[in-house]
Amino acid sequence: KIGVAVIWDEQGKILIDRRRQEGLLGGLWEFPGGKIEPEETVEACIKREIQEELGIEVEVGDRLITIDHTYTHFHVTLNVHHCRHLSGDPQPLECDEIRWVTLAEIDQFPFPKANVQIIQALHSFASS
Repeated sequence: KIGVAVIWDEQGKILIDRRRQEGLLGGLWEFPGGKIEPEETVEACIKREIQEELGIEVEVGDRLITIDHTYTHFHVTLNVHHCRHLSGDPQPLECDEIRWVTLAEIDQFPFPKANVQIIQALHSFASS
């Protein structure tokens, strides 16, 4: 199980990061997050992972979507929450690059298949 953050800034932009080239899904963009530890809540996982990966503090808000996705060799459950950027300047501590993008710009970036549903959910959320 994975906790995933859609981090919004005050201008309504979303933080995405580019995975390192080596390894699975290398070079693709994604919403930051990570594995939920045993006994850990989704919210606690997201806060911890964002601090570790980007060096910033976020407030974890409402759930956007939960996605079950099967890749060729493994299965993931993504627990995706809206988050608000509280403090700190995001650093690419565990990825190649980070970028603040608008929802209109997000479709220009290549994402892993499981993330496509997150983007669709964001478009629905924005138009509601």
